[in-house]
Amino acid sequence: MGSDADLIKSDIKAYLDKYEMKELLRFVAVGSVDDGKSTLIGRLLHDTGMVYEDQLAAVKKASNIEGEEIDFSLLTDGLRAEREQGITIDVAYRFFSTDRRKFIIADTPGHVQYTRNMVTGASTANVGIILIDARLGVLQQSRRHAYIASLLGIPHLMVCVNKMDLVDYRKADFDAIVAEFAEFGKSLSFKDITFLPISALKGDNVVSNSPKTPWYDGPDVLNYLETIEITDDLNNEDFRFPVQSVLRPNLNYRGFCGQIASGSIKVGDTVLTLPSGKQSVVEGIDLLGEPIQKAVCPQSITIKLATEIDTSRGDMFVLPNNTPHVQRVIEAHLVWMSESELDSGKSYLLKHTTQTLREQVDEVSWKKDMDTLEDVPSDTLQLNDIGRVSITCTRGLFVDSYTKNRTTGSFILVDSITNNTVAAGMIIAESDDQDLEQLLKEARAGSALRPKTQVSARERFERLGQRGATIWLTGLPGSGRWALAYALERRLFDEGRTATVVDPTGSSMNGAISACKAATDAGLIAICAYTSFHKDERAKVRETVGSERTLEVFVDTDEALCRERRPNADFTGFERPEHPAVVVDLEDTHLRQATDMVLAALDAADQFKRPTR
Repeated sequence: MGSDADLIKSDIKAYLDKYEMKELLRFVAVGSVDDGKSTLIGRLLHDTGMVYEDQLAAVKKASNIEGEEIDFSLLTDGLRAEREQGITIDVAYRFFSTDRRKFIIADTPGHVQYTRNMVTGASTANVGIILIDARLGVLQQSRRHAYIASLLGIPHLMVCVNKMDLVDYRKADFDAIVAEFAEFGKSLSFKDITFLPISALKGDNVVSNSPKTPWYDGPDVLNYLETIEITDDLNNEDFRFPVQSVLRPNLNYRGFCGQIASGSIKVGDTVLTLPSGKQSVVEGIDLLGEPIQKAVCPQSITIKLATEIDTSRGDMFVLPNNTPHVQRVIEAHLVWMSESELDSGKSYLLKHTTQTLREQVDEVSWKKDMDTLEDVPSDTLQLNDIGRVSITCTRGLFVDSYTKNRTTGSFILVDSITNNTVAAGMIIAESDDQDLEQLLKEARAGSALRPKTQVSARERFERLGQRGATIWLTGLPGSGRWALAYALERRLFDEGRTATVVDPTGSSMNGAISACKAATDAGLIAICAYTSFHKDERAKVRETVGSERTLEVFVDTDEALCRERRPNADFTGFERPEHPAVVVDLEDTHLRQATDMVLAALDAADQFKRPTR
């Protein structure tokens, strides 16, 4: 680090220019536990002189590998838990530079339970490095990591067969791994796959070719990273400019700010604005306050138009003859990143380029078995799961397929209550082209979401600590149904539950049932003692509210006592319930005991059980 330190002291501008003008390559290291990812990166940092003396001294002090002075993995395993366990948990980012390029490294975990961390680190990489232990060969974890890297659209893959020193640098061992992985790699979408025999610990073929592998004539790791062509990895054909903000410092200046997601734009080009469909000519382009004639991806610029167009954040500039898909219903691969599983009953916030809108996951087509890489049926996704989903949005998204454009083809889902990012998605865009009329029609269309509650039953359960239910009390006039109903309400309230008696005064049977359903849908415990003499009436309650959400209680008080209490009531036509959940006789049973019996039945039913806190 001496030369850079001297340059910083003598000419800071020259130091900054030295690094600013270099091409940046991002790469990610993945692999199974103990395959040597962190060791390889530590070796790269060490052998390129990108480790400060105090950091190197601290690593030497902490190293405990027998026969070795330095444990190179400690240069990236920064968390205390990582150092103690000898595994990578979080994504570690490191920067280093050579005369040819500057690099950002992401060292990602190998454990399947940290898949979300790996996805985070790999999402922006140009190159993926997979390490395979030469002793163990291609493991299922190796296939899993390659599949995820391919799914995330990483263009180039370098397969490092590590620990060659432990197999005496045998070419046959290397060739066998190459043959097996190359066959598997045919099913993936990488532009190219390159194989290298290395020993990260010993430094063989890391920053220079090793004499211990005379049979290998390919590049070393550093040479590969310095020379791999990445210019064509960017989408330079399809101009996409999501508007981030409108800049209006004075009456004579109105510019639209944002980062070019793909393609290029120059002064004099005609642009189409989505969703309005209005067109205008680019009058000027500013970069860092200075006018330029042409801008390319991924520059952040301000575009000035010749005519006034009503455009705001979330809109997109494209070329009239080169448009994205506009879709309110999309298919996507989804990586679930939340401890709470996907709740298909609620809506999430979807963030795509500069748009934020509501969406609903309609269907999970399948999820990937991360051990076998087979598609398995599922109706939800849990932490670290990867699946294919169908999503409906409140308005049209301006999208490209993720394989074509990693910016306009990706999105994240956010829980609107916790504001946590819960998933990352890769869009599978339709192959059929949309003509301009169809595209604009979809862009201006209203919400594709069917009107429904945006609060799911699971959310209500988590908030209220209970599931909605209807306790339907039936019995003869004078049996004590209403006394029991209000006693249950009081008892449930005292126990911290949310319950209400549905009073049907002045209402019809249908009105009482509708009120119970509404309260139950809201997560409340509805209690109703509406007169329901007939079996078909009680069947309608179960049908409307849901039999799994209805608890039928028969207040079977002696008829003679009921007639004594209600001498003017009509007792004809009553049909006794056949299979009530609870039967109580309020002549022989105290009201407190009756509420005990009803609550015991409520708590015994699995669908009504309260969450464990």
